[in-house]
Amino acid sequence: MNLLRRIRLFACLAMLAALIGVPALQIVMRGIFNVPMSGAEEMARYFLITLTMLGAAFVTQGGGQIRMEEIQVLLPDRIRFVLQVLIELCAVVLFALMAVASIDSIAKNLDNQTATLEMPYWLFMGPLTLGMAMLTLEHLLLLVETVRRGRASEKLTTLA
Repeated sequence: MNLLRRIRLFACLAMLAALIGVPALQIVMRGIFNVPMSGAEEMARYFLITLTMLGAAFVTQGGGQIRMEEIQVLLPDRIRFVLQVLIELCAVVLFALMAVASIDSIAKNLDNQTATLEMPYWLFMGPLTLGMAMLTLEHLLLLVETVRRGRASEKLTTLA
């Protein structure tokens, strides 16, 4: 699992570099050489989508998702435990459904492509499928951890 997380981190860093690099290159090409890059906007949008989909699981793994812990801490321990289990269970189901729906969408649109770059539809939708699958896995791990612990998470948000 650590290898998969490390690969995901480097992929996110590469997408961030590409997201910064493509518009910068577009500025140089247009401003200095007066030759705009065709498809730069679509390419930057693709890198943004990819970064967001792959990065979401990274944020979840790091505990950065909004959990409303300030409200949860006001609940009795047993109710808080049940609530955390239900939240993780709902997340697993939701992200798994999104992954399956994106696979279905790709399967139904194998002959389609994007307008400007003519990118195959499966390549354009691939980050959604991969991101949802990784979110499913991360939330499944959180669900298993919560159930094994047998009590609610003690983590509280601290505001500095």
